[in-house]
Amino acid sequence: MQKISDRPIGVFDSGVGGLTVMKEIMLQLPEENVLYIGDTARVPYGIRSAETVTRYSLEMVDFLVGKGIKLLVVACNTASAVALTAIKKRFDIPVVGVIEPGARGAMEATRSKKIGVIGTEGTIKSNSYVHAINALYGNKPIVITEHGTIRFDRYFEVNIEDLTIFTKACPLFVPLAEEGWSSNDVAVLTAQHYLEGLKREPIDTLVLGCTHYPLLKDVIAGVMGADIALIDSAQETVKELRRTLIQYGIENTSHTEPLRRFYVTDAPERFIKVGERFLGEKIEHIEKINIGGN
Repeated sequence: MQKISDRPIGVFDSGVGGLTVMKEIMLQLPEENVLYIGDTARVPYGIRSAETVTRYSLEMVDFLVGKGIKLLVVACNTASAVALTAIKKRFDIPVVGVIEPGARGAMEATRSKKIGVIGTEGTIKSNSYVHAINALYGNKPIVITEHGTIRFDRYFEVNIEDLTIFTKACPLFVPLAEEGWSSNDVAVLTAQHYLEGLKREPIDTLVLGCTHYPLLKDVIAGVMGADIALIDSAQETVKELRRTLIQYGIENTSHTEPLRRFYVTDAPERFIKVGERFLGEKIEHIEKINIGGN
C-alpha cells in the first residue's frame, strides 16, 4: 500500500497562472510528486459569480482527490477568495490557498505598516487580501477611500487603525505574462501607468496578488524602486505548503524520480506553449479531461 507521504500534492488553478506556484514547488520541494489541473475550458474565474466559482472549484478538487492526493494547493486567487471554505468543508485533506500566505508575508515584511496590493479586478474588488491582512491584525474596523479619476490611476486606500493598505487592479498584467511580454517596453509602460498612484504613497511592501505577476517581478520592481519589498504570493504559498507538510508529517522522503503530471479541460497545446514559458522547462505529461460538461 502506498504511504501517504508518497502520494502527490494536488495543485488547482483556473488556467496557467498557478504554474508559478508549481514552479516554486519544483524549486523548494523537488522531491514531491505533483498533479496540476488547469480549468482552461472555463477560465477566467474572476468574471463569474461566487456560486459558479465554488461549483467549478469543487469539481476540479474532486478530480484531484480521486487521484489520491495527500494535500491540495488552491493556486487561484479567485477560488481562494470565494471557495476555500467550501473546499475545506467537503474534503478531508489539508488545503493551502494563496491569499493568506501572501497576507502573512506582507505583515512580516512591512515596517511602516503601509502595504500595497495589486491583483486582477476580481481579486481587488473582493478585498480578499484586505480581509486576510485584517484578520492577522485582529479584525479591526476598516475605512475604504477611492483615489484617482481614470481607469489606470484608480486605486483604493484602506485604513485599519494605524495600518494602511493600498489596492490596485492591474488586469493587463495577465495577458502580458501569458504572451511572454514580461520585460519589453509595453510591459514597462503598462506597469508605469498602473503603479503611478501607488508609487506616490508611502508603502514599503507590495503584494503581487496574482499568480501571473511573479513573471513581471523585475519590471514591477524597476517601477516601484529597490526600497519596496515585493511579496511573491507563489513563494509565500510554497513556504506555507512546506510548513503544512511538516505539520502533518507527510513530506516525501523516498528520493525517487518525482511525478509531475498536468491536466487541462481544454486546449492542451495552448497550455503547453504558455506553461513551458512559466515553468522554464518542458511539459512532458499532459492530458485533456472532461469535467462539468466542458
